[in-house]
Amino acid sequence: MHPVFERRSNLLLYLLAWLPSVALFALLLAYAGQFRWSEAFLIAAPMAVVCAFLCLSAWYLCRIFPPARASYLRLAGIHLAAAVFTGGAWVLLGAALVTALSRVPELAGIDDRFWKQAPLLLVVGVLIFLISVSVHYLALVFERSREAEERSLTLQILAREAELKALRAQISPHFLFNSLNSISALTSVDPARARKMCQLLADFLRKSLELGAEEFITLQDEIALARDFLAIEQIRFGPRLNIDTEVAEASRNYLVPSLLMQPLLENAVKHGISQVLEGGTIRIATSVGGDRLKITVENPSDASVPVARSKGFGLENTRARLSTLYGREARIETGRSGERFHAEVSLPAKRVAS
Repeated sequence: MHPVFERRSNLLLYLLAWLPSVALFALLLAYAGQFRWSEAFLIAAPMAVVCAFLCLSAWYLCRIFPPARASYLRLAGIHLAAAVFTGGAWVLLGAALVTALSRVPELAGIDDRFWKQAPLLLVVGVLIFLISVSVHYLALVFERSREAEERSLTLQILAREAELKALRAQISPHFLFNSLNSISALTSVDPARARKMCQLLADFLRKSLELGAEEFITLQDEIALARDFLAIEQIRFGPRLNIDTEVAEASRNYLVPSLLMQPLLENAVKHGISQVLEGGTIRIATSVGGDRLKITVENPSDASVPVARSKGFGLENTRARLSTLYGREARIETGRSGERFHAEVSLPAKRVAS
């Protein structure tokens, strides 16, 4: 179906666009055919409407014969033949109209004058149809361009979703392998602590699987997962691992990517607590300022060990997720001050929709 017929408003706008042609046809008949102005407009108005609908047939020809599938010489021949046929049909319909009008005494002889202008009208009809073909080809080009943009956008979205799923899938196995290794080590040293760690791990995995299936969760749920994670690690490290949280009350209902903090905490344990003989405190702090939400994870750091440019897989994974989700609007900054290492995540503050 032609787009003009898809909506009533489209048809109305299309017919209104043809109003100037009524004046042009009337001018042509008045000066070339020596019609009175009243006679010229009486003929021109219905002929313009007929011409408007006949020109719509060019849309079907343009779709059947796109430029990419036929030579330009063949296209020219096809459309020229269609233009002559359509122009001839238009003149014949005009002739039928003036024949009916000639029966009115005041309009007697109008049909004879019309036939004298038939060749000129045929040329005009052919030119108008060829112009319509050009317009329809331009419309098809814009339509194909829009469809290509939509397909490109859809592919980008699918690629982005696939990348996020892959990044999230890499997080859970990484933590799971570390936890199972810790449990394996504890079974021969302290079976009771190993059993407790298994229970905590099972609860943590159940919650993380539920929340990890979501792209975004509240910061409150993320902090709860972080505490469960550290509770598991406390079984492993005992008094060497302490936890300090400073969660701003105003930040609890903001949205963050699910499992965002887990790689940061794994990094804090692996490169902080495990490398410092006396252990230390892992500090979690959140704050909201303007349109930014900040999450900071601090851990003890051995001052004798130089800070690497990358603290491992966890931080790189987090950077990749933030870049995929927010582009340049989110960032993660790391650094060491004395015997403390920190990782600060800054991202757009978005509240839960009420």
